[in-house]
Amino acid sequence: MEGLKPSAANSSPLTPLGFLERAATVYGDFTSIVYGNSTVYTWQETNLRCLRVASALSSIGIGRSDVVSVLSANTPEMYELQFAVPMCGAILNNLNTRLDAQTVSVLLRHCESKLLFVDVFYSDLVVEAIATLLNPPILVLIADQEEGAAVVTERSKFCYLYSDLVKRGNPDFKWIRPESEWDPIVVNYTSGTTSSPKGVVHCHRGIFVMALDSLTDWAVPKNPVYLWTLPIFHANGWTYPWGIAAVGGTNVCVRKLHAPLLYRLIRDHGVTHMCGAPILLQILSASQESEQPLKNPVKFLTAGSAPPATVLLRAESLGFIVSHGYGLTETAGVIVSCAWNPKWNRLPASDQARLKSRQGVRTVGFSEIDVVDPESGRRVERDGATFGEIVMRGSSIMLGYLKDPIGTQKSFKNGWFFTGDVGVIHGDGYLEIKDRSKDVIISGGENVSSVEVEAVLYTNPAVNEAAVVARPDEFWGETPCAFVSLKPGLTRKPTDKEIIEYCKKKMPRYMVPKTVSFLEELPKSSTGKITKLLLKEIAKKM
Repeated sequence: MEGLKPSAANSSPLTPLGFLERAATVYGDFTSIVYGNSTVYTWQETNLRCLRVASALSSIGIGRSDVVSVLSANTPEMYELQFAVPMCGAILNNLNTRLDAQTVSVLLRHCESKLLFVDVFYSDLVVEAIATLLNPPILVLIADQEEGAAVVTERSKFCYLYSDLVKRGNPDFKWIRPESEWDPIVVNYTSGTTSSPKGVVHCHRGIFVMALDSLTDWAVPKNPVYLWTLPIFHANGWTYPWGIAAVGGTNVCVRKLHAPLLYRLIRDHGVTHMCGAPILLQILSASQESEQPLKNPVKFLTAGSAPPATVLLRAESLGFIVSHGYGLTETAGVIVSCAWNPKWNRLPASDQARLKSRQGVRTVGFSEIDVVDPESGRRVERDGATFGEIVMRGSSIMLGYLKDPIGTQKSFKNGWFFTGDVGVIHGDGYLEIKDRSKDVIISGGENVSSVEVEAVLYTNPAVNEAAVVARPDEFWGETPCAFVSLKPGLTRKPTDKEIIEYCKKKMPRYMVPKTVSFLEELPKSSTGKITKLLLKEIAKKM
């Protein structure tokens, strides 16, 4: 069809920022944010507050290509900044609140942050972090009226209060649209549990597609009530800050993940949706509050390693409808989900839990996902047993790693993004993650999936947490070494030999841990993941 081509009318850059403007128009009087006992905003108010902050940032010289960082819990201000920062043209950088001062300093230097919003409870950490920076960012303090006054030992270091920016900003500010949909909108740092953290850069287009895809895949209706149990700093809350605006939902913000508080918020606000790591399901299932099932079902989306079957069954008996998926910081959110086949409802609960433990199939908005032999690049057999590396291509994959052309080049090969994750494809086309490539144990020439061994350990009623790593062995090369924490209140604690015998009954002999070590608690990273790198070092010294 000659003469037909893109024009200004049909090629406006995609951006998720427009979701807020639309929410203010369509859902203006609807509640947008709830926090604590007295903080409530409507979508019209949230839109105006974001415009004011964007205007204030612009007035102090923050604009295109500048990086603005945020270190905050899941408060209303943290939610607003997901819009306000890119609305002034800047690039948003959410920092992990569990990091130490030295790491925060390294990240601020690496991304060359011009301005840093700081939750009052992290003010001392930030003052320590910027002490060694030659060009420290402008500091803006976020107070928390709901939590009460917190002591700020070096108040003079902070140039502005967040509330002052809201007051001084222009509510009629015309927010700055990206010149290209490929313009960066966020830079997120990976957890860095095994190496130096990497700055993952995403563009407006990728976040736009991911936000809508996330809503579609999880079948999020209009006006949901979303409880913020997933840290927004974790890959921008899997793009749900923008997504919830698109459907005019209510954001229930919460600072602390205490089970009694979460159950009260679910009950008081009629929560319909929430996200979180598998450990949160365990916390909710083990709480005394769980003695009574929920009055209304709550959809719970988790990602990463599959929840243990016992935890999954317990959570669903309480009224949580659990969905399991897979994503990376590099994909901006969940791009594989265990799409449920209605005929599976006729299966026993244990079989349903096994099927739910698989990560699943690509989401509607994603292009392709495959499992290939990392050496030859050929697709592995669809037998649920042949290991390979998970590769993918799609709109929400990052632009690349900030200031790391070598790392970017290694990840992008032959038109694919190589994840470094090991998985299998089942006969029905469903993907199942088996391990990180660095965590596969090669014992006597056999590949041992640490995830599979851990799944068996979690079925032991005495086990609270489990992690399996490689331990050097002169004969086998490597053998599985299990680190276990036991559930509190046991009348009798199992021995290491009993744990090993338990495993022998449930898996091939070559997969059985040769060593079991008991710890009070397994070490965790800043994102709450078990730190296998540290456990590997312990195993080497055994």
